[in-house]
Amino acid sequence: MAEITAKLVKELRETTGAGMMDCKTALKETDGDLEAAVDWLRTKGLAKAAKKAGRVAAEGLVGIETNGKQGAVVEVNSETDFVARNEQFQELVKTVASTALSEGTDDLGSKPYPGKEISIEEHIKEMVGTIGENMSYRRGIKLSVEHGVTAGYIHNATVSGLGKIGVLVALNSTGDAEKLEALGKQIAMHIAATNPLAATVEELDPAVIEREKTILTEQARDSGKPDNIIEKMIEGRIRKFYEEVVLLKQTFVIDGENSVEKAIKLAEKDVGAPIEFAGFARFELGEGIEKEEDDFAAEVAAAAGV
Repeated sequence: MAEITAKLVKELRETTGAGMMDCKTALKETDGDLEAAVDWLRTKGLAKAAKKAGRVAAEGLVGIETNGKQGAVVEVNSETDFVARNEQFQELVKTVASTALSEGTDDLGSKPYPGKEISIEEHIKEMVGTIGENMSYRRGIKLSVEHGVTAGYIHNATVSGLGKIGVLVALNSTGDAEKLEALGKQIAMHIAATNPLAATVEELDPAVIEREKTILTEQARDSGKPDNIIEKMIEGRIRKFYEEVVLLKQTFVIDGENSVEKAIKLAEKDVGAPIEFAGFARFELGEGIEKEEDDFAAEVAAAAGV
């Protein structure tokens, strides 16, 4: 068998753009024949996939799957919104969501893709070669309750269960499941609209609170009022801040009057049992991903020295 040198691997990587381990495997499979290795990678779809792996995938779909007490939300990215309308891609996201629901989201990408003898990540890599642009599984969360429901909501759904914003809400209760489901969906709609930072004040990042207090303190001092008045001003403004960013303290958008916390309490009579808010998850497509912006006019201007 031919010696697989680092130089040969490097040359194959530069020729195909494939990953180092894939190049090593290809060269071993073809006894060090560079051209045959290129063909081997192309046959596996790895050369095409790797060439596209550097492109930013910030589009795609968020998918939700629920089954009563459990729910899962996932995000699978693509380069363009056009692919999000591709039926193959939509089926992929639905399958990833259903797998997250049944298997959990820990190390989800390495779990077997249903009906295939490869992992979810390996199947996505194959689809990169088929569809022709970079794609990736990004993240997933599963919520569950012992009693009650985990309700899901997709904002502006592309198709059922898939869209750009997905929310899960978990409610613990022994009350009427159908009414709990309806309440959970309303709260999920609220979360989609308001994007709270946390469910409760206790769950809010202390750094966020301190940063806000610092800003409010500086603003209050500019008023020239005495320290005891400034302290009361800050307390009031912090309470207002909590009402803006903490879910249970926000005004419920469905009725426009009560806080979410009070709305849940009022719903207990209709549901027929106490209700505990057990958690939520909100995924917005592409959030936190730095997108590349192509500015052709700026490039022309720079080239012209403008």
